[in-house]
Amino acid sequence: MTRITRNIRGFAAAGLALAVAGASGVAIAGPYGERTDQQRTAQQATERAYAADRHDRRDRADKDEHATLKGMRVAVLTGEGLHDMETLAPMAYLSNRGAKVTVIGIERGVVDAYNSDIKVRIEKSVEDVAVGDFDALVLPGGQAPDKIRQHEGVVRFAGDFFRTGKPVAAICHGPQVLVTAGVLDGFETTCISSIADEVEDAGARYKDEEVVRDRNLITSRLPDDIPAFVAMIEEVMVESRVASADRYGG
Repeated sequence: MTRITRNIRGFAAAGLALAVAGASGVAIAGPYGERTDQQRTAQQATERAYAADRHDRRDRADKDEHATLKGMRVAVLTGEGLHDMETLAPMAYLSNRGAKVTVIGIERGVVDAYNSDIKVRIEKSVEDVAVGDFDALVLPGGQAPDKIRQHEGVVRFAGDFFRTGKPVAAICHGPQVLVTAGVLDGFETTCISSIADEVEDAGARYKDEEVVRDRNLITSRLPDDIPAFVAMIEEVMVESRVASADRYGG
């Protein structure tokens, strides 16, 4: 997915029109227009993540060594009103690490970001996938989490996936889906501060840190935390694969 990464970076930097169709069916479109301070912060965070990724790859002798997630499958669960960079940056980073990323939601179709003119294609409905189809779940933020958690199928899928113990990552408002699924009790977590009371009411212990990992749960607060967020997702996914191989002798 390096072509997607290059186009996202160029688009974020220049604010130009963009139309990309990736190998996994992801569709992204613009133009972006004027950028708010929040969007510029997201751009800078994403640029840092990609810069670190490029640096890592240059320093590795084996050209395939960076594909730490090769063969692993990631579901990105989102919908209308998603946050552009909180959705696209994890998709690009994990794809570059070799993972197959699939965007799932209430129903198939194209949804809009709330903070830009970016559009993302929902490739599969939650009703058409199973927990066993994926090795990790990512819940981006924006306005989408509060909308999609009204859907019984979304809540059931997120809850069932979480209870498998496989990696679940949520950023900003993303934990709202897990609140509704009733799975946060006893977990340390972070999120955007405006929903801190909500996650605490669900039994979680809120921490104001850029990334918090508690067992299979990875959470971050804001777009500026994206570099730490995606790096932790990769780390936990690698651990998960090693543990699975040890368990089943693979």
